Amino acid sequence: MPHSFQQNGISSAPSTFGSSLPELAPAQARPKKTTAVYRKVGGHEILADVYRPKGNNVCPVVVYIHGGALIRGNRQLTTEYHVQARVLSLAEENGYALVSIDYRLAPETKLPAIVSDIEAAFAWLGGEGAKCFHLNTNRMVVVGDSAGGYLTLLAGYHVNPKPKALIALYGYGELNADWYTKPNPYPKYNMQKVTREDAMQQTDGSVISDVSFRKGDSGKIYMYYRQTGLWPQEVSGFSPESIGRDIAPYEPVQNVTREYPPTLMIHGTQDTDVPFEESLKMAEQFKRHGVPYILRPIDKGEHCFDGGDPAQIEDAYNTMREFMLRYLEAK
Repeated sequence: MPHSFQQNGISSAPSTFGSSLPELAPAQARPKKTTAVYRKVGGHEILADVYRPKGNNVCPVVVYIHGGALIRGNRQLTTEYHVQARVLSLAEENGYALVSIDYRLAPETKLPAIVSDIEAAFAWLGGEGAKCFHLNTNRMVVVGDSAGGYLTLLAGYHVNPKPKALIALYGYGELNADWYTKPNPYPKYNMQKVTREDAMQQTDGSVISDVSFRKGDSGKIYMYYRQTGLWPQEVSGFSPESIGRDIAPYEPVQNVTREYPPTLMIHGTQDTDVPFEESLKMAEQFKRHGVPYILRPIDKGEHCFDGGDPAQIEDAYNTMREFMLRYLEAK
């Protein structure tokens, strides 16, 4: 199988795959979905959905980590969301297992505990999960978007078993940086001011790992944090005085080494939620440490690639497909 992508650098060259949209298999041929508990914390069960082909053959694994600013989202996948549709399609077409995980959400749960859930998910995948679902975690790729992209980058040095490769879509490697610690200046984040009282009315403090169980509007919580620049300290739980030191182990941009997995990043150049510069900074670290990487910019793309050229977006998804196949098929 040909592979035309660059191993180290920013690539805008077309991939060798076509531009057709993914088509899911007929319902009777689709992988079976099983929901499993991968961790219990204080009586709270944290879940993963495992999609795998019928039979007991041992499968390579794609792990999907959802986004939502660590405040929103859940493991549920939908074919109406392009990233998830691509991942589902790839797994179905090639007989891979796909595992989509929940994790406890902020602000009720703070960053160190959230990261401990990600670590626990991979420990489960490499142990009980692998045995129960016949998974080959020696051939495992992690995919995540936005905050899921951040957690994917964090998985590059925080989890065991270690992934073969990572794919971060509009992700980030910094948390205690200007883009998060200063108020977001863009109009769509300031159309309606959210007070702290209004934001905190959206949660009763109960631990959740699926946003559908939150009683209020979690969008107001996020909007308040972005309007005030409080996201890093509110989500991490670290004090303003110590956050620079305490948060460093959780910032991928500070923790790249030569052993970091090969990484593909796709990011819109006009993203007003997660700046494109976040992927550029990760690329600088990968280059410095000799880590194979690809950065695919989406010209004029906003968050989720909104407003980007459809042909360029499609080609970037084809690069993602090619990248996944390269590392999942490697023996």
